[in-house]
Amino acid sequence: MPDFSLENEHAGRVCGIDEAGRGPWAGPVTAACVIFDQDTLSPSLAESLNDSKKLSAKKREALIDQIKAESIWAVGQASVEEIDELNILQATFLAMRRAVAGLAVAPDYALIDGNKLPPDLGVPGHPVVKGDGLSCSIAAASIIAKVTRDHEMTKLAQDYPQYGWEKNAGYGVKLHQQGLATHGVTPHHRKSFKPIKVILGIE
Repeated sequence: MPDFSLENEHAGRVCGIDEAGRGPWAGPVTAACVIFDQDTLSPSLAESLNDSKKLSAKKREALIDQIKAESIWAVGQASVEEIDELNILQATFLAMRRAVAGLAVAPDYALIDGNKLPPDLGVPGHPVVKGDGLSCSIAAASIIAKVTRDHEMTKLAQDYPQYGWEKNAGYGVKLHQQGLATHGVTPHHRKSFKPIKVILGIE
């Protein structure tokens, strides 16, 4: 389970950063940044935090308001257009930079989930492989990013109900594939992703 061991290796305010939505065929990529004050953090929240992928949707929904209430946090996104223009990795870095810039208080150090350090982040830091299972701050960021993006895809699904985005969050599952085969590509699809390029005849 995640704890604050990595955070405690650094002085000052340490933020955790994670993203959601690198793999889907549709929708934005979303990043979140979280800073906890360990002196005021409730033990029940600290004990509940984990990699968002290991928590049920119901559990994530139950935790997000508590995380927001007990932390300094911000969300950043990169749009489908930015994903197609920059590529998904660079768009993810952009979303992370926006999340850091959106914090009400500047962090002194950043722990970033993954194996790459985003360039020009504006704060020193280092990547942590599988960090959402190691660091409470990264785990909390993973939950905020995932829930925020899921909510957005559910809203988009109201206008485009044929793709099942409220259930699959834009991933290329069978229902999504069937929607594409029947109804085609929407403005919210990532046209730089190979399955969409094939449908459009770009490749």
